[in-house]
Amino acid sequence: MATFLNLPEGTLPWASAVLAAACAFVVFGLLTATARGFRALAAAPVGSPRALAHKLLRRIPFTTPLLVGCVAGLLVLSLFSEVSAATLVLAWAMLWKGAIVGIAIQLISWAGLLVDWAGALWLRRRAIAEGGEDPAIAGAMGTFRWLFLLVAYAAILLLALENFGIDVTALIAGLGVGGIAVALAVQNILGDLFASLTITLDKPFVVGDFIIVGTEMGTIEKVGLKTTRVRSLGGEQLIFGNSDLLSSRIRNYKRMQERRIVFSFGVTYKTTPEQLTRIVEHVRAIITDHELARFDRCHFHKFGASSLDFEVVYFTLKPDYNVYMDIQQEINLELMRRLEREGVEFAYPTQTLYLDRVPRSESAS
Repeated sequence: MATFLNLPEGTLPWASAVLAAACAFVVFGLLTATARGFRALAAAPVGSPRALAHKLLRRIPFTTPLLVGCVAGLLVLSLFSEVSAATLVLAWAMLWKGAIVGIAIQLISWAGLLVDWAGALWLRRRAIAEGGEDPAIAGAMGTFRWLFLLVAYAAILLLALENFGIDVTALIAGLGVGGIAVALAVQNILGDLFASLTITLDKPFVVGDFIIVGTEMGTIEKVGLKTTRVRSLGGEQLIFGNSDLLSSRIRNYKRMQERRIVFSFGVTYKTTPEQLTRIVEHVRAIITDHELARFDRCHFHKFGASSLDFEVVYFTLKPDYNVYMDIQQEINLELMRRLEREGVEFAYPTQTLYLDRVPRSESAS
């Protein structure tokens, strides 16, 4: 056969192997390029498995068709009896090491795409289940992606080194000791980082919530990796460390379903018991008739220093503070109108001085 093709003796197996490798490389490359151009894949909806397949095909590096070609060449080379077993074993061993490098490159190339696709799919399903996208979860996906890829790249690198015969035990031990040292040096930063993950997963508050922390209050603007930014009522931006924020008592007013209101008022001591009884009925009627309020109780509370005091409790059916103030204003105005019709006066701090006149005869003595 070698004589017929005019080839030097002993070169036919190698020439056949190179030809097979070149053909496999070209064919695999053409198939990959053709698959990339499929309209069904290119026009697939974002986030669908077909769209993922299209992106994965576009991320196939040149090392993959090269490995396919090498495998085809070695398979053809194995068919010739002229090639010694030692040569084939050496060739397959070299191909295996090259395959490890190629697989590592391919996995690194695909890891980011797979993580992004899985994260987008999870966020979409969560948004459908909860009726909307959570900005905090969406913002934290970058952190999860970074941590996962860091672990994935480290694992791929260590596996590749181990298959090349390198002892990675000492390397892992060194990385562990170094990791402990770094963790101790940046423990405050790591504390805020894990607090950010806790906020994201546990969701004590989300972007847009109005919170009170100690004496500070405002609306959540952003939950970052280290800090949370809050826009105060005065307009300035308050910045809290995530770990400090979680260790504080947080009052989240956005999560209120109803707002409980307690207020008091007083009337003068000239008010009769019958009028006091009617005042309770008036307050009940005013609050009950309001569509955004729910009456709880109204009592003649106590005898004050200069007034007869009433205590009223009701609930606003909407927790918004401006809605509460509008309701309270309407209740106050209507209460003033009704008490005016009853002839009842609101009390204010007064003092009555009683003078006992002494007769002249007693004063002269």
